[in-house]
Amino acid sequence: MEVLKKIAAMPKEKKITAAMVTFGIIGMLLIMISSFLPEEKSRSSADMRQAADMSEAESYQDAVQTRLEEFLGSIDGAGRVKVYITVGSQQRYVYATEGRRSITDNKTEEEEKYVIVGSGSEKEALVETVEVPEIRGAVIACTGGGSAAVREQIYRAASAALGIPTGKIYVTSLKGE
Repeated sequence: MEVLKKIAAMPKEKKITAAMVTFGIIGMLLIMISSFLPEEKSRSSADMRQAADMSEAESYQDAVQTRLEEFLGSIDGAGRVKVYITVGSQQRYVYATEGRRSITDNKTEEEEKYVIVGSGSEKEALVETVEVPEIRGAVIACTGGGSAAVREQIYRAASAALGIPTGKIYVTSLKGE
């Protein structure tokens, strides 16, 4: 109460000055307090790239399965086809490098560095190529899977299309048909 009486007794100009000083002190205290609060961490570009890789790998797997189903369905006697493929690791990035080679009397020195793009804290290595996940195996079920001749054609076609040996492919009859 005593503080309020002192403020009321002040001239108008001093009241404005006192209010501005008070608000300034309050603002500085709020800024100091905010520095102690935990910051929401933004996702780094590496985290975002990894999440994108997962969805791209799944999209790649789905696309290969769909295309292979359509292709194998066109084989005479195959009938309706369902395909499930397994893929290895996620996409793999190959980064651009630049190198220097010096040859002296009996010695050869090679130095290789990644090409870095960006500025400040946003520096990243330059991606040269992105390799798709490796296809490790396939399971193929088709209505014509009961016939040895059709199974053989499916094995060979899938092996050639996926670039994997026939030992990594399993062909069977489609259930209920």
